[in-house]
Amino acid sequence: MSPAAMTAPALEFRGVGHAYDGVPALTGIDLTVAPGEVLSLVGPSGCGKSTLLRLAAGLEPLSVGSIRIDGRLVSGGKVQVAPEDRRLGFVFQDIALFPHLTVAENVAFGLRRRAGPERRTTALAALDQLGLARFAEAYPHTLSGGQQQRVALARALAPDPKLMLLDEPFSGLDARLRDRLRDETLDLLKARGCAAVIVTHDPEEAMRMGDRLAVMSEGRIVQCGTPSELYRRPASAFVASFLGEVERFEGTVEGGEVATPLGSVPAPGLPHGSAAVVLIRPEGVVVEDAIVNGSARARVLDARLLGRTSLIRMAVDGIAAPLHSRMPGDLLPEPGALVSVRLDCRRAHVFALAEPELSDGAAAPRRSPELGRS
Repeated sequence: MSPAAMTAPALEFRGVGHAYDGVPALTGIDLTVAPGEVLSLVGPSGCGKSTLLRLAAGLEPLSVGSIRIDGRLVSGGKVQVAPEDRRLGFVFQDIALFPHLTVAENVAFGLRRRAGPERRTTALAALDQLGLARFAEAYPHTLSGGQQQRVALARALAPDPKLMLLDEPFSGLDARLRDRLRDETLDLLKARGCAAVIVTHDPEEAMRMGDRLAVMSEGRIVQCGTPSELYRRPASAFVASFLGEVERFEGTVEGGEVATPLGSVPAPGLPHGSAAVVLIRPEGVVVEDAIVNGSARARVLDARLLGRTSLIRMAVDGIAAPLHSRMPGDLLPEPGALVSVRLDCRRAHVFALAEPELSDGAAAPRRSPELGRS
């Protein structure tokens, strides 16, 4: 194998575009996945995530651009390599096990080009790796949802693919089982050195699973980077809002800052007098039991312990809707208590207000008269 082939991306999209009945679904997608890397493809419903995955799998013919797997052109121009010849594994959201086949036969289904004894040996080895060897002769309907998902994963991994594509693989599971399967799947992918693309609309799942995240909106990739980069340095209000809860304020840049009811926030790069939006994460709203001069005053509505953090909901001077703070430890002020609130600017993000807004679930700007003094 040549040095160039050894360093080729596991998956590469170049100038990829796609449309359904003339309506664009993807535009100008340039994206690579390195060998052994897990990439989370995340965005709201209808943004094009699953379409991109289906194009990579060869389940739909590519309209524009090119797709390469391990350096080999599989889609583009007159080339359209069949899905079974792309050496990849695909785990669907609906699992899609064959009900008339045993578990072992389901796993062996993708090994049809191998000899019979080798197919069974390989299928049993894949099941054993996922702790399912004892269910080899069972039928899918006798298994739990989590066990069925493991069978689907074993079936995808049995041919030893260079690349795994997973489309919302954990969405149908309860929260505790979903967490366990996420960890098991990630450990297995890393142990095999298999590159993977995981499609999800859940930001927490995307950050938990991916070495990198590619955030999509309306058929485009709007930012790509590590979970830490995207969470701490989002490129837009859309990315900041999508990756976690935010409190939202509007203001005007004056002296390089934007004033909010919680304090002023630096606005680097924005001109004086321009309209801006400030997004503050709940962990950036710092609550102190004592009343501190110069800090905003808040009245506690309720406080809940959420394990390692406390979630405090408050009515704050100058803010119409309740404000949320996520504090480390077990700070639990009583409802009705007066507390001080200050802003941790490291957890705040400022963008030009003219930027397109998040279309689903964005919080309204915060404005209100002050609370009555007591």
